[in-house]
Amino acid sequence: MAKVIVQHHVEDYDRWLPVFKEHGEARRANGATGHTVTRGVDDPNAVIIVNDFATVEGAKAFMTDPSLKEVMARAGVDSVPQVWIVEEAESEKY
Repeated sequence: MAKVIVQHHVEDYDRWLPVFKEHGEARRANGATGHTVTRGVDDPNAVIIVNDFATVEGAKAFMTDPSLKEVMARAGVDSVPQVWIVEEAESEKY
């Protein structure tokens, strides 16, 4: 399983979230199987998203999707995103 981890800041989380969810179809079209959204404790507009993808190729394709830049602008992303494409190496629940 591949993951796309995105860290960025948004102007207003409540404005950002519906636009993020609306863009879910583009994620699914590239093989996304789910996501987790986290927010900063001290700054709730600091957002980290972990998107799950079936393949690395799908994750890379999503990151080059032409709609991504426009959606991020419309959602109020106000920082340069930091992005990592990773493969899960080990996981354990406690």
